[in-house]
Amino acid sequence: MNPLLKFINSINSENLWDKEIELERNEYLKVSGSIDTNIYFVIQGSLRIFVIDENEEHTIRFGYKDNLIAALDSFLNEQPSELFIQALKKTRVKVINKKKYKSFIASSIENEKIWLIILENLVLQQMERERDILTSSPTERYNRVLKRSPQLFQEIPNKYIASYLRMTPETLSRIKKS
Repeated sequence: MNPLLKFINSINSENLWDKEIELERNEYLKVSGSIDTNIYFVIQGSLRIFVIDENEEHTIRFGYKDNLIAALDSFLNEQPSELFIQALKKTRVKVINKKKYKSFIASSIENEKIWLIILENLVLQQMERERDILTSSPTERYNRVLKRSPQLFQEIPNKYIASYLRMTPETLSRIKKS
């Protein structure tokens, strides 16, 4: 079994979720300037994490079914974050607060190992994305993301994928056709 799903099943079996939230399309789970120390597990739907710079949105990350998503900076340092988290379609998430989550992680060595694996994978993915944006052509970025996350192209509208890949929607469309 996938280590993340095993981890989530353990949280389920201990009934640690604080609540379940249903979001409508375009509704915000988190807005810039707020503190959010929750972690969310996506049951259904999809979300994006983005920032706004000089009135332009820059998509940083996505979450869809069976993913954890959080404003990780705010979760870790308990400070306001510039991140937005927005539902891209009708979405349901389970919520666990930081105190319960940290207690759950500390309750077993296996949970600590899985959390470390989750964080390591997140850092590696972020480093790969940054390297791609700085050194790869738009076509190379598209192909790498397609190979790494084919489900993304079924779950997420092209305009947000284009933002994530740091290209225009027209460029993404042209690359997909070729």
